[in-house]
Amino acid sequence: MQRNPTNLADSALSKVPAVTLGFWVIKIAATTLGETGGDSITMSWLGETTSEATGYGYLIGTALVFVPFILLVTAQIAARRFHPLLYWLAIVASTMLGTTLADFADRSLGIGYSGGSALLLFCVLATLFAWYRSAGTVSVDTVNTPRVEAFYWTTITFSQTLGTALGDWTADDSGLGYLGAAGVFVGALAIVLALYFWTRISRVGLFWAAFILTRPLGATVGDFLDKPYGQGGLNLSRPIASAIIAAFIVICIILIPQRAGTHPASNGARA
Repeated sequence: MQRNPTNLADSALSKVPAVTLGFWVIKIAATTLGETGGDSITMSWLGETTSEATGYGYLIGTALVFVPFILLVTAQIAARRFHPLLYWLAIVASTMLGTTLADFADRSLGIGYSGGSALLLFCVLATLFAWYRSAGTVSVDTVNTPRVEAFYWTTITFSQTLGTALGDWTADDSGLGYLGAAGVFVGALAIVLALYFWTRISRVGLFWAAFILTRPLGATVGDFLDKPYGQGGLNLSRPIASAIIAAFIVICIILIPQRAGTHPASNGARA
């Protein structure tokens, strides 16, 4: 049964932020930080894109990011109510893990961007299917129990990883470049927005479509900031770019009202 959006008691139990314009601004910034932050670890500090690369940089980087990710998600699930800083720290950790994990799958395992994207899309869909079979819905408005939160964060992690592989595939293999690829995902998000306002398509499905699409958008923007001029980037320092984006996110969290509230899915079709 769908929860009544006017039921304040139920809303107070929500463990994720209300889906507002501010949510999407911070989400896109967080996915961009995940790209530059993950690349800072594997490419800058572990030298995976230099002549001194050992071939294990992406695996080591994934292991390094995995530890704080698990700690943050565990703390998020254990928390009794929504904490904005904790939630967004967990999101950033998931985007960094998605970056290093996708690069490991695409490059170290040699399955390529297309193979990695297909595999990860299957993982996202399989997790959503298991979540639906377990809870009867995949609406983020129901994320208020440890079991549902576990599905939520698993889906998010796979979607972040899928977004990285999809962004790299679109930017590199298609020849569109980082800005061209970013334009593709902006266009796709515009279509999702139009469907939200002008159709009765499931709000739950549209939410997850937008959530997944913001990841490759952030990935391509992040790559545009830190990749060399010869590859179509601005050649900015990855750690400095990451610090600037992190500061922007903190400012947004402080200035933009953060609340656990009723999500758009509450008034839309169940899925």
